[in-house]
Amino acid sequence: MPSPLLSTFQISRKIENRWIWQHIDFELFPGERLAIVGPSGVGKSLLLRAIAGLDALQSGYITYQGQPLSVFSMPEYRAQVIYLHQRPAFLEGTVEFNLQQVYRLAIHRQKVYSQSQILQYLAPLHRDTKFLARPVEGLSGGEAQIVACLRALQLSPQILLLDEPTASMDAATAQEIEGLVSQWQQAEPMRACIWTSHNSSQIERMSDRIFTIPGEPQ
Repeated sequence: MPSPLLSTFQISRKIENRWIWQHIDFELFPGERLAIVGPSGVGKSLLLRAIAGLDALQSGYITYQGQPLSVFSMPEYRAQVIYLHQRPAFLEGTVEFNLQQVYRLAIHRQKVYSQSQILQYLAPLHRDTKFLARPVEGLSGGEAQIVACLRALQLSPQILLLDEPTASMDAATAQEIEGLVSQWQQAEPMRACIWTSHNSSQIERMSDRIFTIPGEPQ
């Protein structure tokens, strides 16, 4: 049995005086596609944000590659474990400008933007250089989610945390994005991802295992 890429140990999250979830334990293994499910309001997005190091925990801890997160700098960790927001944020400018800007971050400066790689990702989505030249202010919600996915995939992370990544897309585009994520994962067998989705068919297609957040939303 391989060692887990990521593990949570008795993690708990509270907002004001209310526990959102408590004592969460699970593991994510190399090559795995894990779905996190639960009723609306139970805290699926908060769990992904905690795993991404974006929200503090009230108790418990997380390990990555067998090491507590305190061993890593947050930029180093977040370069390997990338969280895709439901509503991604962009800088003013074109799609391509936004894809290029991540390489200005110190953690990514040894990497180089590749338009040819992005065009390969865009081909199955039936988009080309015209899409790259579009201003992000004019994108639909689904198109913004496409750009967010491209922005993450180009950095070759170890783990993707996908928080309703296709919620604003039509069914055909959503399945094309699923294909891109599968292609990214198949290119390196150690890569893994965690999905949340209200689409049960998508969960069935894109997960090998399901973890249900215990309890009911309050």
